[in-house]
Amino acid sequence: LAICVAITGGVQGKEANPNLPETPEEQVEQTCEAYQAGASMVHIHVRDPQKWWDGSGDVEQYRKVNAMIRAACPDIIINNTTGGSFGMTVEQRLACLDAGPEVATLNMGPDMYKLKLRERKPPLPHPNPAQELNGVLPVTYTELRRFATGMKERNIKPEMEVYHPGQLWAVMDLTDQGLIEAPYLVQFVMGYGMSPWATPRNLVNFVEQMPAQTVLEVSGVGPFQVPMTTMAIILGAQIVRVGMEDSVYYKRGQLLASNAEAVERVVRIACELNREIATPGQAREMLGLSQSPSQF
Repeated sequence: LAICVAITGGVQGKEANPNLPETPEEQVEQTCEAYQAGASMVHIHVRDPQKWWDGSGDVEQYRKVNAMIRAACPDIIINNTTGGSFGMTVEQRLACLDAGPEVATLNMGPDMYKLKLRERKPPLPHPNPAQELNGVLPVTYTELRRFATGMKERNIKPEMEVYHPGQLWAVMDLTDQGLIEAPYLVQFVMGYGMSPWATPRNLVNFVEQMPAQTVLEVSGVGPFQVPMTTMAIILGAQIVRVGMEDSVYYKRGQLLASNAEAVERVVRIACELNREIATPGQAREMLGLSQSPSQF
């Protein structure tokens, strides 16, 4: 079982949890802690230094953070987001591909969202009023092919994020055209606004429809992180994803102290269920990645 830690996310920051890493230095520190706890892959959203509460599409920020993490964690798999943050253009979301990640996310369909963001108050830098986001992130088959082509040209493994079973048609479109090569990395996202209810039955339904030659990854959002990752471990998923991007809480009423705390818990659960935790080298073999980590 490989563990991916999603350290930051692209929406909100320390106003949601004061322990959430925003700056490059904080992101590196928490990645190292999670790596030592058992994470073999890190999923990264960089932040805008002019407003730490928001994501950035600046390729130089990605290069900086990727290089700092590689220096501190020699063989961890570096995964950058093309989901970015709300309001980004396609070009901004594609920019991270030029920062040399080994894996990059690829959202497999449009997303309708409604989110309430907390007020960011002093003494936190860059105060920001509370706001509600209500909109759509559109995507077309043409855009998906553009993202997949860009990744293939750079030898980046796409992490296809599937939010509901209908998006498996888009997975088939890319694989049938040879734009994505096996083994396919498919992440089922459970408990997000436009994904299925996070229930065992729905996760089993997802797993039964999984394409052949697929490495299955599962993430659960908010209060569904622990139940869905536990169910995924039981069902034999090869990767589970945890971290503050998906939930800032350890349990109801208790904020996570660090991303490592979320990794430590899933390691304990996996060990109780007799699932061995994969090393970064084993995770690389599983995904068909080079055993020579990317350098920056």
